Amino acid sequence: MCSLTEKDRPIVQLLLNTGTCPRCILRFCHVGTQTLYRHPYKDLMKELEEFLRNNQEKEDRVCFDVVDPPCKRIRLEHTEGPDDPNHNGRLQQIPLVNDANTAVENSAVKVCNVCLGILQEFCETDFVKRVCQKVHSANYQFTSFVFSVSLPPQLSVREHAAWLLVKQEMGNLGLSLSKDDIVQLKEAFKWIIHPQLSEELGVPADGKSLFEVSVVFAHPETDGECHFLATACPDCFKPAKNKQSVFTRMAVLKALEKIKEEDFLKHFPCPPNSPKNLCDALEIQCNNGAIFVAGRYNKYSRNLPQTPWIIDGERKLDSSVEELISEHLMAEFKADSFNFSSSGREDVDVRTLGNGRPFAIELVNPRRIHFTSEEMKGLQQTINNSSDKIQVRDLQLVTRSAIGRMKEGEEEKTKTYSALIWIDKAIQKEDIAFLDDIKELKLDQKTPLRVLHRRPLAVRCRIIHTMKSEYIDEHHFRLHLKTQAGTYIKEFVHGDFGRTKPNIGSLLNRTADILELDVESVDVDWPPTLDN
Repeated sequence: MCSLTEKDRPIVQLLLNTGTCPRCILRFCHVGTQTLYRHPYKDLMKELEEFLRNNQEKEDRVCFDVVDPPCKRIRLEHTEGPDDPNHNGRLQQIPLVNDANTAVENSAVKVCNVCLGILQEFCETDFVKRVCQKVHSANYQFTSFVFSVSLPPQLSVREHAAWLLVKQEMGNLGLSLSKDDIVQLKEAFKWIIHPQLSEELGVPADGKSLFEVSVVFAHPETDGECHFLATACPDCFKPAKNKQSVFTRMAVLKALEKIKEEDFLKHFPCPPNSPKNLCDALEIQCNNGAIFVAGRYNKYSRNLPQTPWIIDGERKLDSSVEELISEHLMAEFKADSFNFSSSGREDVDVRTLGNGRPFAIELVNPRRIHFTSEEMKGLQQTINNSSDKIQVRDLQLVTRSAIGRMKEGEEEKTKTYSALIWIDKAIQKEDIAFLDDIKELKLDQKTPLRVLHRRPLAVRCRIIHTMKSEYIDEHHFRLHLKTQAGTYIKEFVHGDFGRTKPNIGSLLNRTADILELDVESVDVDWPPTLDN
């Protein structure tokens, strides 16, 4: 154990005497050699025993460089805890155990008083196999993994107490120990676990991997150990949404930074007591990062909403564009859920023709992530064969960042429409011909009455770039429009009780209404066109 030096000897002895495991001792001695932590637990105990048995004479020290003079005897006396009459804000005093065998024996039979067993039982092969069994049973596709750990917040309190103890001993030697010098528990745990998981799973550990294996630890026996901090530092513990307890790890760390040492020592034993039980691994979970699928859809039905149409909890129509596409993607990717987005939306009675409307679907926690281009074509065909109400094209896997292109410049995009218009008074072809000559017509559109329940009241300036009329009969004509994205076409036709100015009715000095509307193109060059 060449990473330890003579100045570490009293710290090793002190922590062993108080019930700290060998891996936590390495952490407090600022040992950063990852391979040392991977040594079998029993071997580490033996190595610490040999280290303590070494006398301090130069000729007997093979692995250690003498950095400081021999340490002083630790003059500490044992007391029982914070309820002891003598516990008045001072560090508890620990008797020196000069016999290394006794120190190691005492530590070997106890659950570590700092890590609560995280760096003991949970670093063994049995636990690694338990994690891997969970991963394999979940049936995910992955080529690497990232391992995450959630630790009980009271571990931070115990580590703080142990740090105060070690800091005092270091001070006795004329040395200092910053909290930042201690190797983080999570970091040490991952040093040990990563190689074992990687070997069992057959893929490398990668901090940027989208496949996450997570373990949530708890220790019910010591759950209440954080509570005194809420009295000492109440401003650090604020109720938060989606948090079952105010005693989060970050809140506890914040309080530990704020609380004075003497106040901490009045409420918590230093060193921390040895627990009776190990931590529990409450949850072992797997999660794949989201996969994104994009394409364009055509909608041929005038009785199909883009997204589920539900009013006051009651479903109005059986299906939607979103559901007709996503149900097949969900089944093939074996995802938990999805999020649908698109470049604008059409009303339930509006068709989307031409090249279709760009859309993207985020598939949350998919089990399957690898699809060839041929498989994506097959999936597209499956969707198209399932319904005559919609068709999709250019179906492909995309990145999260690429989806931003669908939303970029949304107000500046143009869209073309075809509207079938009814006029109350008879018209001739020449009555509507002037519409073809109008360019860049500016509109002021108040939020339409039909969407006022879900959109804020505002006046929006929109532009009709061009119009082309197509006479049908005395009361009907078709109008082809190229407009700024976000223009309310129905309201431009009938005026929405004067909320859109000008409008077709006011331009023709007649009452106008819209009978049919089709989206003919959405001018967004995304996603890339494929050979379908």
